[in-house]
Amino acid sequence: MDPTNARDLASEPYGVSADAVGLVADRLRIDVRRRPVFEQAPTLLPGARWHDPADVAGWVATLPTDRPVLVYCVHGHAVSRGVLLQLRAAGIDASFLLGGIDGWPAGGFPLAVQQAAAWSGSTAPAAGPPQ
Repeated sequence: MDPTNARDLASEPYGVSADAVGLVADRLRIDVRRRPVFEQAPTLLPGARWHDPADVAGWVATLPTDRPVLVYCVHGHAVSRGVLLQLRAAGIDASFLLGGIDGWPAGGFPLAVQQAAAWSGSTAPAAGPPQ
């Protein structure tokens, strides 16, 4: 976290570490890695669904308002924190994964293989059943 960065300061209270994810297992998992990164990645968190971080306004209304959300990017820095703040501003109970997807396996948690199904637009198919 950069203590001089307003985004980091505003988002820090909503960070969840991989070892505490069990406490928020009911959260809807949203992968917000940038499109080129997501398209090249072979894995994502189990049960996650990708949404384009460049188009939060285009998909935020599709999220359930009665279920909390966990967003993650590669490292848990700029992308997920920026999306988190937009979701919270829209009234969504959102948190972000500290360390991003790169920190997930370090906590001993499995990753899911992306489905080969074609996708387009601002969302992609989920990988496996929600965990």
